[in-house]
Amino acid sequence: MQQALRIAPSILSADFARLGEEVGAVDAAGADWIHIDVMDGHFVPNITIGPEIIRALRPHSKLPFDVHLMISPVDPYLDAFAEAGSDIITVHAEAGAHLHRTVQHIKALGKKAGVALNPGTPAQAVQPLLGEIDLVLVMSVNPGFGGQSFIASQVDKIKELRARIDASGRAIDLEVDGGINRNNMARVRAAGADAVVAGSATFSGGAYAENIAALRAAAARN
Repeated sequence: MQQALRIAPSILSADFARLGEEVGAVDAAGADWIHIDVMDGHFVPNITIGPEIIRALRPHSKLPFDVHLMISPVDPYLDAFAEAGSDIITVHAEAGAHLHRTVQHIKALGKKAGVALNPGTPAQAVQPLLGEIDLVLVMSVNPGFGGQSFIASQVDKIKELRARIDASGRAIDLEVDGGINRNNMARVRAAGADAVVAGSATFSGGAYAENIAALRAAAARN
């Protein structure tokens, strides 16, 4: 069953010179989660941050840290990201040879486990894991960079995943990441998303509370 909407500002769009302040600001502005994009320059063509930055940011917000690991191999780094203060750890279906074992490792660390699906990865990829995972992340852009345009074909994947999750009977969050804005929020929410990652849509113009409120209002117009 679709849950209340969560908005997770991606700090990839924040001012990196003031990252702690930025995290505190979107927390105060009404965010539900803090989305942290970790990229390794190998699995995706960009390099961002590591566990020590997450550790440094942890005191700036009590909100859940929604950590999206765009790295491969991912297994050797799970402990470090858990210890740094991650609450949700999401890995890509292609990031390791044994996805089920990776999910089990995250759960054993006491964290919520998510699986991310690239635009070219079918919804079926998470079916064997619906009894274990806590979150499915639909990438509505190709991962690696912020500020990209929403890939409309992913709406059908969101709908399919909503049906699969509901059939499982489990409370699994369905999150969408990439190109989210006021113009497509209603469509994404109506397709079944519980959570959205909003980078540029949150941080643009500096009016964080207004931006988050506008996204919520847009989602309600479905």
